[in-house]
Amino acid sequence: MPSPFPGMDPFLEHPGIFPDLHQGLAFCIQALLQPKLPDPYYAASNARVWIEVTQRYTDPDVHLLRSKATNGGLTKDGGNGGVAVAALTRTEPVVVHVPQVVHDETRETYVDIFVRRDDEERLVTSIEILSPTNKTPGADGSDLYRKKQRELLIAKSHLIEIDLLRGGRHTTAVPLERALEKTGPFDYHVCLHRFDQWEDYFVYPIQMKDKLPEIAVPLLPGDGAVPLDLQIAFDRAYEGGPYRRRVKYAERTPVPPLRPEQMEWVKQVLQEKKLVSA
Repeated sequence: MPSPFPGMDPFLEHPGIFPDLHQGLAFCIQALLQPKLPDPYYAASNARVWIEVTQRYTDPDVHLLRSKATNGGLTKDGGNGGVAVAALTRTEPVVVHVPQVVHDETRETYVDIFVRRDDEERLVTSIEILSPTNKTPGADGSDLYRKKQRELLIAKSHLIEIDLLRGGRHTTAVPLERALEKTGPFDYHVCLHRFDQWEDYFVYPIQMKDKLPEIAVPLLPGDGAVPLDLQIAFDRAYEGGPYRRRVKYAERTPVPPLRPEQMEWVKQVLQEKKLVSA
């Protein structure tokens, strides 16, 4: 069953849901591109992996021990009767609770287009779908993404960045102020940087009410480009995912919050699809 929205589903921006969409969308993009690429080009999925170190917090952090035993925790005969009991001592220790350190593996999938010639492979285009961690200053995922972005901007490879998240810091390679001067406000966008036109950024601005665009995926100079319909990729990812069962449209509001006029439009769409009552 398709998404109730014509383009991006704002309910899927929730940080607990978007990682699943991220993975499904990358898979569908690869599947759409593969038959369109001329020989000897091919699309391959890759992943950026890092370890997030977190701590499980339990309140309170400091506990005082209190013995529940009577008579010093001893039996009348001075023994313990074979049962281990807490001994009453002159001083009580302070228990310092150290939260358990958890190492969580985070994986972000992206799609690369290669060309194989004379048994050598060359990266031609990298397609990135921005994640919440990419757009969070100081996060490991942000630092790793920025490093790759800088490398690709000076390399002989094209970079396509798909930003379907309204929240977080602007992260695509195009300077935000310059983009807004040309496009006006947008909710989502795609940024394409070609290595053979390195001073230009090709921006596809997207409003929430719009379908996702069809973009041109460049190959090497002289080999043209192949089309990629992002709306088709999104529809396939949505239909193959758990979102219609997982997202309770009648009970939730999108994260991050919508502007009042956007919220009214969302309610209207959900009412037309009979997912909420009028």
